[in-house]
Amino acid sequence: MALQHARQGQVIDVQPYGAAIRDAQSIALFKSDQIEVMRLVFPAGHHMPTHKVPGEITIQCLEGRVDVDVAGRVTPLAAGQLLFVQGGVEHALSGIEASSVLVTIVL
Repeated sequence: MALQHARQGQVIDVQPYGAAIRDAQSIALFKSDQIEVMRLVFPAGHHMPTHKVPGEITIQCLEGRVDVDVAGRVTPLAAGQLLFVQGGVEHALSGIEASSVLVTIVL
């Protein structure tokens, strides 16, 4: 079954999950030729290994707290905060507490 992405004009709810975060899963919200947006869920202690993507990205913490390692420098990110990462730069994320983040990638 193909992954369903949002359609043009479709409203996507990115409100915090709250207590329901325990059952939430990461999801790709939409993708076009130039941009991809995903909502990633990080249980406390979950770690996304170091990786890089060619395009610029933003990481916006919607709820909880994550540590973002950008080129070896760790920055804590709390709900309501956003971080920019240049394309081609290694980065990793770790859930400090149950969290969800909105990731935007320029393709």
